Amino acid sequence: MEEQKENRPQAARSQVPPPLAPAATACPPGRQRCMISDQETNGKNSTASSNDFSDPVYKEIAMTNGCINRMTRDELRSKLAEFNLETRGVKDVLKKRLKNYYKKQKLMQKEPVNGDSYYDYICVVDFEATCEEGNPPEFVHEIIEFPVVLLNTHTLEIEDTFQQYVKPEINPKLSKFCVSLTGITQDIVDKADTFPQVLQNVIEWMRQRELGTKYSYSMLTDGSWDMSKFLNIQCRISRIKYPSFAKKWINIRKSYGNFYKVPRNQTKLTIMLEKLGMNYDGRPHSGLDDSKNIARIAVRMLQDGCELRVNERMHAGQLMTVSSAVPLEGAPAPQMPRNRN
Repeated sequence: MEEQKENRPQAARSQVPPPLAPAATACPPGRQRCMISDQETNGKNSTASSNDFSDPVYKEIAMTNGCINRMTRDELRSKLAEFNLETRGVKDVLKKRLKNYYKKQKLMQKEPVNGDSYYDYICVVDFEATCEEGNPPEFVHEIIEFPVVLLNTHTLEIEDTFQQYVKPEINPKLSKFCVSLTGITQDIVDKADTFPQVLQNVIEWMRQRELGTKYSYSMLTDGSWDMSKFLNIQCRISRIKYPSFAKKWINIRKSYGNFYKVPRNQTKLTIMLEKLGMNYDGRPHSGLDDSKNIARIAVRMLQDGCELRVNERMHAGQLMTVSSAVPLEGAPAPQMPRNRN
């Protein structure tokens, strides 16, 4: 809820891409030549000392990155098209895409990547909550829409979705601002289940898909607030403990900013879509439509070579950062939390 807070074959993650042609990174006539040859990447024939690089492949990658940095947007799009890669996006995104494609290819040739080491699924969640215009600080937000989009990381397709509305308890009557923003009407929430029942339905839905048992998975959100604020507050309102499966998640805003090297103010949902050359699909501030669009961003980032991984968690009721050095670990099998004392 932003106001308050594509496809790839299954074998693509583990299959070595076709080798780049010798002139793959050659600069066009009139500019400094930057074609990489076998002789330049051979450790014995390199003019640099053996101490300059830990492995010749990293020298080749560094040289290629320099060539890519000097390419125009049209040259980048042309080269990406040669490798059947996505050509939409701003210039910095295109450079990152080409660099990661080449880096991944070279490293996989050196040492094949274990395709089983990543999450099988990513569960994208974007809550909608009660709100008032201006969001006064004393207002208590309650979740009124609980969507989940199930993204298969092997096929890079949305495999399934879940959506249920929730009846608020503290402020059962929605404000006109909330109805206008979310499209959720008073009649919808009046007929909905309370949060504990909806959470139980979510958990059953996840269990039926064998998440955390047969398949590894991680939660993913657009920012920190969905889990650290909305879910945290809602569990207190509903007098249940915080669910263990949601204690760690991928904050895609952080991942996007770190991967594409952009400032925080360029990581809002609509801006991320725009920079990646995509338009918003659906109704803004529909929790399910927002989640589907977030999933589209995740797909594009995975295609560009980003390893989306858990980067935030809840500990003792507080938001914490998870270091990228921590071993990748999936979320536990979902279980209904106990009642609070």
